[in-house]
Amino acid sequence: MQDNDAQMVDKRQSRTAFDRAAKSYDQAAVLQREVADRILERLDYIKHVPQRLLDVGCGTGYTLPALAQRYPGSEIWALDVSLNMLGQARGKPGLWQKMRSRFRYVAGDAEQLPLADASVDMIFSSLAIQWCVDLEQTFAEMRRVLKPNGLLMFSTFGPDTLGELRQCFEAVDAYSHTNRFIDMHDIGDALLRHGFGDPVMDMEMLTVTYPDLFSIMRDLKQIGAHNVTRGRARGLTGKRRMQAVKEAYEKFRREQRLPVSYEVLYGHAWAMESSGQSCADPREVPVKFIGR
Repeated sequence: MQDNDAQMVDKRQSRTAFDRAAKSYDQAAVLQREVADRILERLDYIKHVPQRLLDVGCGTGYTLPALAQRYPGSEIWALDVSLNMLGQARGKPGLWQKMRSRFRYVAGDAEQLPLADASVDMIFSSLAIQWCVDLEQTFAEMRRVLKPNGLLMFSTFGPDTLGELRQCFEAVDAYSHTNRFIDMHDIGDALLRHGFGDPVMDMEMLTVTYPDLFSIMRDLKQIGAHNVTRGRARGLTGKRRMQAVKEAYEKFRREQRLPVSYEVLYGHAWAMESSGQSCADPREVPVKFIGR
C-alpha cells in the first residue's frame, strides 16, 4: 500500500468510531470546542445572513445554539455521518429545545450530501472535512448544494497536527498511526477548482498538554479520533511497542506535561455564480493566505 493510501481514512471505521464515542465526546473535546468558538468569532467579520444554513459534521451539536442565536431568522440543518452523534445533538436540553422547529437533523456523508442542488445559503463546518477521503469530491458536493454567492466557512487540521505522536510511532513501526492532513495551500487550490471564489485561508498552532501518553490516547479515543487509517495495524499494539512510544514521547515533555500539537486551518470562500466556473489553473487566481 502506498504511503498516501495508508494514511487515508477508512470511512466505515471512522463512522463506527464516532458512533462509539458519541456519549464520551463532550467530556474530551476541549480542543474541538475551542476551535469551534474561534471559527464562530470569524463570522463577526462576514456580512452574510443565510435563509438556510447547513452545519456539516455537527457532531453532538456544540455549535448549533451559537448559530441559532447569530442567525435568529435562519433554518438550520445539522448533518453528521454518525447517527449516535446526531442523537446526542437532538437530545440535549437547553437553548435549542426552545428552537426545535428551526432545526433539521440529517444523517449524511459530506462527500455525498443528501440535499438538492442550490438548496442552502451557507455551509458551516468545524473540524469535519479532515475525516473525508476525497477533498475534491467534498468541495464539489458543497458547491453543488450552495446557492450562488453562498458562503462556505470551515476549519480543519493541517499536516503538522499530532506531529509528536506521529514521530514517536514512526520510530517504532512502519504502520500508519495518524490521519493524513492536507496543507492549506492545497486546500485553497481545491476550492478554486470547484467553483469557489475569493478564498481566504489562515492557520494557527494550538497545543493541548497531558500528564502522560495514556491520557493522550484515551482522549483521542473518547472523541473518535483514534487511528482509523487504511494502513493501521490490525489488532492491538503490543506492550513492548507502546512502551517504546511512551519512552520516545518523553523527549517532548516540558514542565511535567506532554504536548499534543494541532495545526488548525481556517478557511472561507464564496460560491461563484455558476458551479461550472472552476479554475483549470488555480495559480491564475489568487488565494489569500494568512499565517504562512
